[in-house]
Amino acid sequence: MPGELVPDRGELRASHEDRDWAVERLRVAAGDGRLTLDELDERLDVALKARTYGELEALFVDLPADGPAPAGGVAAVSPKDMSRIVVDSASAKRDGPWVVPQRMGIESKSGSVVLDFTSAIIALPTLEIEASVRSGSVTLVVPPDVFVDVDDVAVKSGSVHNRAQPAPATPVRLRVHVTGKVRSGSITVRPPRPPRRSFWQWLLRRPRPMTAIAR
Repeated sequence: MPGELVPDRGELRASHEDRDWAVERLRVAAGDGRLTLDELDERLDVALKARTYGELEALFVDLPADGPAPAGGVAAVSPKDMSRIVVDSASAKRDGPWVVPQRMGIESKSGSVVLDFTSAIIALPTLEIEASVRSGSVTLVVPPDVFVDVDDVAVKSGSVHNRAQPAPATPVRLRVHVTGKVRSGSITVRPPRPPRRSFWQWLLRRPRPMTAIAR
């Protein structure tokens, strides 16, 4: 309407997608050594509670690259050439809209690593993973359009299980090739678990909702 005040971009309301994208950017910055763990925890808390673009943009004033994604979509990202995950007795997880790199190195001594590709940002057709699992575990959660090959993993006294085989007619969006060795731990590939029913769905005995596949 004529004469109506238009708020600045920083005052516009952020969406769930904007907050998720900000969280992933902060995780990448911490992985690059730009943020300490305490700084990461503090900024993640702010990002998850942010209501406006201005609150999100304030989290990146001392970090390189662009600010939060514009309304209407996630900003374009460039996947890393190499990403490493090393856990001792702790745990690490990549889920939500995380950016899949070209190669990954995973070392799990006695902890656990989970890679959830359900909502991952996939810009490349292939991913090479070199895994070293002692007594820990590595779990890959893959939707139907992600194919995982674990035939080249050397197993000593542990286990490797692939419970996610895509249907022949399903187009493959990402091929994951896993190599490395498992001593007394495990590598497991499985499909996403069905979403939990809400209380009202359970009460009315409605079927579980279909799992959405990120495109």
